[in-house]
Amino acid sequence: MSDIYESAANSLGLFNSPCLTKVELRVACKGISDRDTLSKPDPCVVIKMQSHGQWLEVDRTEVIRSCINPTFSKVFTLDFYFEEVQRLRYELYDISSSHNGMREADCLGAMECTLGQIISQRKFTKALLKQGNTVGKSSIMITAEELTGNNDYVELSFSARKLDDKDFFSKSDPFLEIYRENDDNTQQLVHRTETVMNNLNPAWKTFKTSLNSLCSGDHERILKVAIDFTASNGDPRNSCSLHYIHPYQPNEYLKALVAVGEICQDYDSDKMFPAFGFGARIPPDFKVSHDFAVNFNEDNPECAGIQGVVEAYQNCLPKIQLYGPTNIAPIIQKVANFASEEMHTKEAMQYFILLILTDGVITDMADTREAIVHASHLPMSVIIVGVGSADFTDMEMLDGDDGILRSPKGEPVLRDIVQFVPFRNFKHASPAALAKSVLAEVPNQVVDYYNSKGIKPKCPSEYESSRTFGH
Repeated sequence: MSDIYESAANSLGLFNSPCLTKVELRVACKGISDRDTLSKPDPCVVIKMQSHGQWLEVDRTEVIRSCINPTFSKVFTLDFYFEEVQRLRYELYDISSSHNGMREADCLGAMECTLGQIISQRKFTKALLKQGNTVGKSSIMITAEELTGNNDYVELSFSARKLDDKDFFSKSDPFLEIYRENDDNTQQLVHRTETVMNNLNPAWKTFKTSLNSLCSGDHERILKVAIDFTASNGDPRNSCSLHYIHPYQPNEYLKALVAVGEICQDYDSDKMFPAFGFGARIPPDFKVSHDFAVNFNEDNPECAGIQGVVEAYQNCLPKIQLYGPTNIAPIIQKVANFASEEMHTKEAMQYFILLILTDGVITDMADTREAIVHASHLPMSVIIVGVGSADFTDMEMLDGDDGILRSPKGEPVLRDIVQFVPFRNFKHASPAALAKSVLAEVPNQVVDYYNSKGIKPKCPSEYESSRTFGH
């Protein structure tokens, strides 16, 4: 409990009766509208409690710079009395970067409720009212969790080494976010470190957190750690970028796409290829997506031939903001859903090939292993081409050539469906050599699947060709 809260609680007389329970409250806002049209707001939320008709400040969140949908890492710990009406007020402010005081800050909205309302709903969402009590477009969400009797704390320290350099004129500015997995499979931000400027080998400050906040006292609860920084490929407008579109020379992504795609398209009757991207902020709201249609048509992501995929890729680059992290599980799951639907048909004559082109080390390895194990039961294969000079050691594990790939829970793949190839091994070879290496295992993977299902091949006139997915 913070000193400021203890002071407020004493003045409110909250320690005069036994506490029923302690609760933690977390705060997030959406759709903040800013008075300054030239820049995004720097939001901060203040929580107040009412006593004798007056509002006393209990605590406040950190300030998040240039954000219209902030999720604050600050946790409010309050005593909850079932038999009392505890009135709360949340005030949202835009804090100028030149000062952190409230005196000159702009109030962007406020919301009043009781602690009981929050506790009863667990996730309480309400619109923020502007001055004059008019309803604005922004809203605030309060998440409540009852604390157990465990008062233990843990002290954590993190560091990283040899991070990718994401900035062109300076080094990366990394920070760390720790999430926990909730009982409903959602993820909850637990802690956000400070940003270490211009450093590829950062050591973040040691911090303390309660076991309640970290894992609700459950030592087996899953945690995710993600390093958040800008795109590893570099600015596509710069010739150093892996995505740079040279007027006469295709980049490595295009070389790999064309080499593999021209082989695969011979086995697709309609020559239409759904193409997806991941790890970028996309219009119109520029939220990060890990499975967006490259042609920006989510209802019909298909492109006409490999040339159509190339054109969609080239048109897409100027419109998006490269970001991260490198999560490929969502796109594997997306294609697996298509393959699952096909598997449940009587004929199951479509086989799906997912081609993933990536420059980075996978940051959701556990989820990716889980997705691949699931996909190994379906009519699909996954081809991964590593572009650039990153360390792809962990990628080899997905290939399964040196051992059986297993999910984090220990479940083995039903069959080997992944082929990984680093493009740098074929930089000076012909496109045919790359395609041969990448596609070498696909025929056996197709045959193994249909043999396992007891499905015999039909005459060409009796089936529709498989669809190939580019990503």
